[in-house]
Amino acid sequence: MKKQTSKRREFLRVIGGVGVASLSVPNYLIGAKPSAALSRSGVLLEASSFAKTGGWKIDTQHYLQMGGNYLLAHGMGKPVEDAETVVDLPASGKWNVWVRNRDWCKGEWQSPGRFQVLVEGKPLQITFGEAEESWHWQSGGSVEIAKAGKTKISLRDLTGFDGRCDAIFFTQESNPSLPEKDLKELSDWKDVLAGRSKEKVEELSFDLVVVGGGMSGCGAALAARSQGLRVAVIQDRPLFGGNASQEIRVHTLGIHGYGSDILKSIDTIHYPNGNEKAKVDQVKREKTMAESGVDLFAHHTACGLEKKGDEILSVEAREVTGGRIKRFRAPVFIDATGDGWLGYWAGADYRYGREAASQHDEGWDKYGDLWSPNKADNRVMGTSVLWNSERTNQKQDFPKVPWAIPVSGKHIASKGEWFWEYSDNDLNQVDDAEEIRDHMLRAIFGSFSNAKKNPKYAPNKLKWVAYVGGKRESRRLMGDHIYDMHDAIKRREFPDAVVVEKREVDGHYQRKLKGAKEDFLSTAMFHKTGGYYFIPFRSFYSRNLSNLMMAGRCFSCTHVGLCGPRVMNTCGQMGIATGYAAVLCKKHKASPKEVGQSHIKELRKLIGFDGTKLVNNPSKSGH
Repeated sequence: MKKQTSKRREFLRVIGGVGVASLSVPNYLIGAKPSAALSRSGVLLEASSFAKTGGWKIDTQHYLQMGGNYLLAHGMGKPVEDAETVVDLPASGKWNVWVRNRDWCKGEWQSPGRFQVLVEGKPLQITFGEAEESWHWQSGGSVEIAKAGKTKISLRDLTGFDGRCDAIFFTQESNPSLPEKDLKELSDWKDVLAGRSKEKVEELSFDLVVVGGGMSGCGAALAARSQGLRVAVIQDRPLFGGNASQEIRVHTLGIHGYGSDILKSIDTIHYPNGNEKAKVDQVKREKTMAESGVDLFAHHTACGLEKKGDEILSVEAREVTGGRIKRFRAPVFIDATGDGWLGYWAGADYRYGREAASQHDEGWDKYGDLWSPNKADNRVMGTSVLWNSERTNQKQDFPKVPWAIPVSGKHIASKGEWFWEYSDNDLNQVDDAEEIRDHMLRAIFGSFSNAKKNPKYAPNKLKWVAYVGGKRESRRLMGDHIYDMHDAIKRREFPDAVVVEKREVDGHYQRKLKGAKEDFLSTAMFHKTGGYYFIPFRSFYSRNLSNLMMAGRCFSCTHVGLCGPRVMNTCGQMGIATGYAAVLCKKHKASPKEVGQSHIKELRKLIGFDGTKLVNNPSKSGH
């Protein structure tokens, strides 16, 4: 590994996408103290720590944007079973209750996300989920506690339409000062109230740390572990697979290349998108990961890192349910987060949006600005939320959803496919992820409601609606080679090729750009490639961070360059390449760049490329 000359260390705790750096031991981990003005006299109950979640779902997707892993009442129009737990209140008497929640769909209608908080079976005077649009602390009034000690708390969903609760605070203060907009302050305050600030941080060391447990992250971990490396995978969801998981249900596309043995153990069959057959492949994938020898940290959210100069030293991750922080040290890291979080936090060069057509000569007259704009913009491929319904033998009722109709309009549908996608550039796919998901939910429920007005759909009922969004594109981390349209369509050969694909360059645009009213549907544009194309290893390591590689949709490419190889089997190949590269980093005490410069033949051989040829046909190992 290249020796660092700088002695400066940066400890970054990141919340809300903002890094807070210091030059000493990070006090946010041990003995953190929020502002003295904030109330510390009380008892905090985080919703993600409920002993029984009932029908509520733990939503981890937006932790970095809103500061919590919240409970979501995703009942598809039918109220879900209560979430229940107990809280230890140290004294009897009057307790004031504050609840962090939001009205996710505010307007001239009764809010869809309403819920109650019950104390010992009795609801508070206030109904939540119908006040402010943004996340906020709302007073729930007071309760009389007859006896100190364990007190039963319940969350009761009133609608089935995605009410959400982050935390409940009990205090005997009449007007407590609570953290609102400053997410770093909110996080520190939660740590103090929960007692985590006094806990010693668990330190863990590995040969490789992979952040992100989708196809690319799993591929990287399995490849590295197959060669004896001690590997950790940090995944914010309870399951592995990313967009291929049973939570999102996108089938894996692309060829296996030379990673067939690994990818067949974690991929999916070509089921219809949104189909429950995803559950079968989920079992296969979980079994593969559990038996691999990889150290798995599911339900852990990466929340910061430590760096020295251009080198990442460690990554911190927070347990979803307990909130405790673990610190992961390694000589090499792989960013498989999709959104490029590690690179973003550490100061990697990155891009977001479409390049100007002239920048990489990526214009195509057939589609003009829809393909590549004259001027760079922030438009990217978007997020899909898949769903379906099923026919029954009798009429099925569905609630009125006036709050959804402004989005769905008159659109009628009984299921969703890949083209249910929000990609307009008025919202950012990272910063506004919760709003984008919610926009898609309104489109789904409104379109289904419209369908139910037709006797044809009277027997239909909603079977499954995703609540985790499936993203196609956001940040792209820059490497020594920026993969572009011409690399694919001209099928350029590279001496350091490590990934192979043959599918069309497949870009999307929002239909409303062509006059359609719906802003939640997309159309595809296909540019043929004529055969196999290749991606060089130089696109899979950061050009300005010495020990960071990236795999998946955050690899080094242009917007158009991403449009072909962004699918999951191809991203899995990227993971395998970086996993094997980590093996050579350890073997040769080299950085990823040095592996690419001095050990590329050895890397290509590990992957499966014939060392006697620049490139070779992967058809026998692909599909």
